[in-house]
Amino acid sequence: MTQPCATDERQGQLPAASVRAAVRIPLQLPDGLWTDGEAFSFNGLADGQEHLAVGLGNHRGTDVPLVRLHSECLTGDVLGSARCDCGPQLADAVDQISRTSGYLIYLRQEGRGIGLYNKLDAYALQDQGQDTYAANESLGLPADGRDYGAAAQMLHALDVREIRLLSNNPDKQAQLARHGIVVRDQVPTGVFVTTSNTRYLQAKIDVAGHQIALRAPTEHGGGVPA
Repeated sequence: MTQPCATDERQGQLPAASVRAAVRIPLQLPDGLWTDGEAFSFNGLADGQEHLAVGLGNHRGTDVPLVRLHSECLTGDVLGSARCDCGPQLADAVDQISRTSGYLIYLRQEGRGIGLYNKLDAYALQDQGQDTYAANESLGLPADGRDYGAAAQMLHALDVREIRLLSNNPDKQAQLARHGIVVRDQVPTGVFVTTSNTRYLQAKIDVAGHQIALRAPTEHGGGVPA
Protein backbone atom coordinates (compact mmCIF):
# COMPACT_ATOMS: atom_id res chain seq x y z
CA MET A 1 0.00 0.00 0.00
CA THR A 2 1.25 3.49 -0.80
CA GLN A 3 2.72 5.22 2.23
CA PRO A 4 2.28 8.92 3.06
CA CYS A 5 5.12 11.06 1.75
CA ALA A 6 7.62 12.59 4.13
CA THR A 7 8.07 16.36 3.99
CA ASP A 8 11.06 18.66 4.18
CA GLU A 9 10.33 20.67 7.33
CA ARG A 10 12.74 23.46 6.37
CA GLN A 11 10.88 24.18 3.14
CA GLY A 12 7.42 23.00 4.18
CA GLN A 13 7.43 20.97 0.97
CA LEU A 14 8.27 17.50 -0.23
CA PRO A 15 11.97 16.78 -0.78
CA ALA A 16 13.20 17.33 -4.31
CA ALA A 17 13.12 14.42 -6.75
CA SER A 18 15.14 14.25 -9.97
CA VAL A 19 14.76 12.68 -13.39
CA ARG A 20 16.61 9.36 -13.46
CA ALA A 21 16.27 8.62 -17.18
CA ALA A 22 14.23 9.58 -20.23
CA VAL A 23 13.50 7.32 -23.19
CA ARG A 24 11.30 7.55 -26.27
CA ILE A 25 8.52 4.96 -26.57
CA PRO A 26 6.13 4.65 -29.55
CA LEU A 27 2.58 4.06 -28.28
CA GLN A 28 -0.39 2.39 -29.95
CA LEU A 29 -3.80 2.92 -28.34
CA PRO A 30 -6.66 0.41 -28.51
CA ASP A 31 -8.46 2.59 -31.06
CA GLY A 32 -5.47 2.33 -33.38
CA LEU A 33 -3.96 5.75 -32.68
CA TRP A 34 -0.16 5.84 -32.84
CA THR A 35 1.79 8.49 -30.96
CA ASP A 36 5.30 9.02 -29.58
CA GLY A 37 5.86 9.29 -25.85
CA GLU A 38 8.89 10.21 -23.78
CA ALA A 39 8.93 8.12 -20.60
CA PHE A 40 10.63 9.51 -17.50
CA SER A 41 11.79 7.61 -14.41
CA PHE A 42 12.78 9.36 -11.19
CA ASN A 43 15.10 9.31 -8.20
CA GLY A 44 14.03 10.42 -4.75
CA LEU A 45 10.27 9.86 -4.81
CA ALA A 46 9.15 10.00 -1.20
CA ASP A 47 6.84 6.98 -1.31
CA GLY A 48 9.52 4.71 -2.83
CA GLN A 49 7.34 3.57 -5.74
CA GLU A 50 8.37 3.26 -9.41
CA HIS A 51 5.98 5.86 -10.81
CA LEU A 52 6.31 6.94 -14.44
CA ALA A 53 5.72 10.15 -16.34
CA VAL A 54 5.07 10.07 -20.08
CA GLY A 55 5.51 13.27 -22.05
CA LEU A 56 3.17 13.53 -25.04
CA GLY A 57 2.94 16.01 -27.87
CA ASN A 58 5.18 19.09 -27.54
CA HIS A 59 5.50 18.60 -23.79
CA ARG A 60 8.90 20.28 -23.48
CA GLY A 61 7.67 23.43 -25.20
CA THR A 62 4.37 23.86 -23.38
CA ASP A 63 4.11 26.46 -20.60
CA VAL A 64 0.92 25.05 -19.01
CA PRO A 65 0.73 21.37 -20.00
CA LEU A 66 -2.34 19.17 -19.78
CA VAL A 67 -1.65 16.58 -17.07
CA ARG A 68 -3.46 13.38 -16.13
CA LEU A 69 -2.71 11.60 -12.84
CA HIS A 70 -3.69 8.01 -13.57
CA SER A 71 -3.59 5.34 -10.88
CA GLU A 72 -2.48 1.92 -12.08
CA CYS A 73 -5.32 -0.55 -12.67
CA LEU A 74 -4.10 -3.87 -14.04
CA THR A 75 -7.61 -5.24 -14.50
CA GLY A 76 -8.82 -2.18 -16.39
CA ASP A 77 -5.67 -0.89 -18.10
CA VAL A 78 -4.34 -4.28 -19.25
CA LEU A 79 -7.22 -6.78 -19.18
CA GLY A 80 -9.96 -4.37 -20.26
CA SER A 81 -12.22 -5.00 -17.25
CA ALA A 82 -15.62 -3.33 -17.57
CA ARG A 83 -16.06 -3.15 -13.78
CA CYS A 84 -14.33 0.25 -13.82
CA ASP A 85 -13.64 3.00 -16.34
CA CYS A 86 -9.84 2.99 -15.95
CA GLY A 87 -8.86 1.49 -19.31
CA PRO A 88 -10.97 3.87 -21.44
CA GLN A 89 -9.91 6.82 -19.26
CA LEU A 90 -6.24 5.95 -19.83
CA ALA A 91 -6.66 5.71 -23.59
CA ASP A 92 -8.70 8.93 -23.66
CA ALA A 93 -6.05 10.72 -21.60
CA VAL A 94 -3.22 9.69 -23.95
CA ASP A 95 -5.32 10.84 -26.90
CA GLN A 96 -6.21 14.22 -25.39
CA ILE A 97 -2.71 14.94 -24.09
CA SER A 98 -1.10 13.92 -27.38
CA ARG A 99 -3.22 16.49 -29.19
CA THR A 100 -2.71 19.35 -26.71
CA SER A 101 0.73 18.45 -25.22
CA GLY A 102 1.51 17.54 -21.63
CA TYR A 103 2.16 14.60 -19.32
CA LEU A 104 0.56 11.36 -18.27
CA ILE A 105 1.61 10.66 -14.67
CA TYR A 106 1.19 6.90 -14.20
CA LEU A 107 1.07 6.11 -10.49
CA ARG A 108 1.59 2.65 -9.00
CA GLN A 109 -1.50 2.88 -6.80
CA GLU A 110 -3.50 -0.24 -7.62
CA GLY A 111 -6.94 -0.30 -6.02
CA ARG A 112 -6.70 3.30 -4.77
CA GLY A 113 -3.54 2.33 -2.94
CA ILE A 114 -4.60 -1.02 -1.39
CA GLY A 115 -2.91 -3.34 -3.92
CA LEU A 116 -4.12 -5.84 -6.48
CA TYR A 117 -5.04 -8.78 -4.22
CA ASN A 118 -6.89 -6.54 -1.78
CA LYS A 119 -8.73 -4.97 -4.70
CA LEU A 120 -9.93 -8.38 -5.83
CA ASP A 121 -11.08 -9.09 -2.27
CA ALA A 122 -12.97 -5.80 -2.37
CA TYR A 123 -14.59 -6.87 -5.65
CA ALA A 124 -16.02 -9.90 -3.85
CA LEU A 125 -17.58 -7.59 -1.25
CA GLN A 126 -18.96 -5.36 -4.01
CA ASP A 127 -20.64 -8.44 -5.48
CA GLN A 128 -22.42 -8.75 -2.12
CA GLY A 129 -23.78 -5.22 -2.41
CA GLN A 130 -21.13 -2.91 -0.92
CA ASP A 131 -19.91 0.11 -2.87
CA THR A 132 -16.26 0.39 -3.85
CA TYR A 133 -15.31 2.62 -0.91
CA ALA A 134 -17.22 0.67 1.76
CA ALA A 135 -15.68 -2.57 0.50
CA ASN A 136 -12.17 -1.20 1.09
CA GLU A 137 -13.10 -0.13 4.59
CA SER A 138 -14.65 -3.51 5.36
CA LEU A 139 -11.20 -4.98 4.71
CA GLY A 140 -9.73 -2.60 7.28
CA LEU A 141 -8.16 -0.46 4.56
CA PRO A 142 -8.58 3.19 3.54
CA ALA A 143 -11.55 4.01 1.31
CA ASP A 144 -9.00 5.89 -0.82
CA GLY A 145 -5.38 5.57 0.29
CA ARG A 146 -3.79 7.55 -2.51
CA ASP A 147 -1.25 10.28 -1.79
CA TYR A 148 -0.41 12.47 -4.78
CA GLY A 149 2.72 13.97 -3.23
CA ALA A 150 4.95 11.86 -5.48
CA ALA A 151 3.08 13.18 -8.51
CA ALA A 152 3.86 16.71 -7.38
CA GLN A 153 7.53 15.74 -6.95
CA MET A 154 7.58 14.38 -10.49
CA LEU A 155 6.09 17.55 -11.93
CA HIS A 156 8.61 19.72 -10.04
CA ALA A 157 11.44 17.49 -11.33
CA LEU A 158 10.13 18.08 -14.86
CA ASP A 159 10.17 21.84 -14.14
CA VAL A 160 6.37 22.01 -14.33
CA ARG A 161 4.74 24.41 -11.88
CA GLU A 162 1.39 25.20 -13.53
CA ILE A 163 -0.89 22.70 -15.24
CA ARG A 164 -4.27 22.03 -16.70
CA LEU A 165 -5.48 18.97 -14.80
CA LEU A 166 -7.37 16.28 -16.70
CA SER A 167 -9.56 14.84 -13.95
CA ASN A 168 -13.04 14.55 -12.46
CA ASN A 169 -11.60 14.06 -8.95
CA PRO A 170 -11.42 17.20 -6.75
CA ASP A 171 -8.96 15.54 -4.34
CA LYS A 172 -6.23 15.47 -6.99
CA GLN A 173 -6.37 19.23 -7.47
CA ALA A 174 -6.42 19.86 -3.70
CA GLN A 175 -3.41 17.63 -3.02
CA LEU A 176 -1.34 19.04 -5.88
CA ALA A 177 -2.07 22.59 -4.71
CA ARG A 178 -0.79 21.72 -1.22
CA HIS A 179 2.51 20.68 -2.81
CA GLY A 180 3.05 23.81 -4.87
CA ILE A 181 1.48 22.84 -8.21
CA VAL A 182 -0.86 25.51 -9.56
CA VAL A 183 -3.90 24.00 -11.27
CA ARG A 184 -4.96 26.70 -13.70
CA ASP A 185 -7.89 24.70 -15.05
CA GLN A 186 -9.54 21.33 -14.37
CA VAL A 187 -10.53 19.58 -17.60
CA PRO A 188 -13.13 16.77 -17.30
CA THR A 189 -12.23 13.32 -18.52
CA GLY A 190 -14.52 11.29 -20.74
CA VAL A 191 -17.40 9.43 -19.12
CA PHE A 192 -17.36 5.73 -19.95
CA VAL A 193 -20.43 3.92 -18.64
CA THR A 194 -21.12 0.20 -19.00
CA THR A 195 -23.71 -2.10 -17.47
CA SER A 196 -20.94 -3.39 -15.19
CA ASN A 197 -19.56 -0.10 -13.84
CA THR A 198 -22.63 2.09 -13.24
CA ARG A 199 -22.68 1.45 -9.46
CA TYR A 200 -18.92 2.05 -9.32
CA LEU A 201 -19.25 5.43 -11.06
CA GLN A 202 -22.25 6.42 -8.94
CA ALA A 203 -20.21 5.74 -5.79
CA LYS A 204 -17.49 8.04 -7.08
CA ILE A 205 -20.08 10.80 -7.34
CA ASP A 206 -21.86 10.11 -4.05
CA VAL A 207 -18.87 9.37 -1.80
CA ALA A 208 -15.90 11.25 -3.29
CA GLY A 209 -17.59 14.12 -5.12
CA HIS A 210 -16.32 13.23 -8.58
CA GLN A 211 -17.79 15.46 -11.25
CA ILE A 212 -19.25 12.84 -13.58
CA ALA A 213 -22.34 13.26 -15.75
CA LEU A 214 -23.71 9.72 -15.91
CA ARG A 215 -25.66 8.57 -18.93
CA ALA A 216 -27.32 5.36 -19.98
CA PRO A 217 -24.78 2.51 -20.13
CA THR A 218 -23.72 0.87 -23.35
CA GLU A 219 -23.50 -2.87 -23.87
CA HIS A 220 -21.32 -4.85 -21.46
CA GLY A 221 -17.70 -3.97 -22.08
CA GLY A 222 -18.37 -0.84 -24.10
CA GLY A 223 -18.05 2.81 -23.26
CA VAL A 224 -19.06 6.22 -24.43
CA PRO A 225 -16.77 9.27 -24.06
CA ALA A 226 -18.16 12.59 -22.87
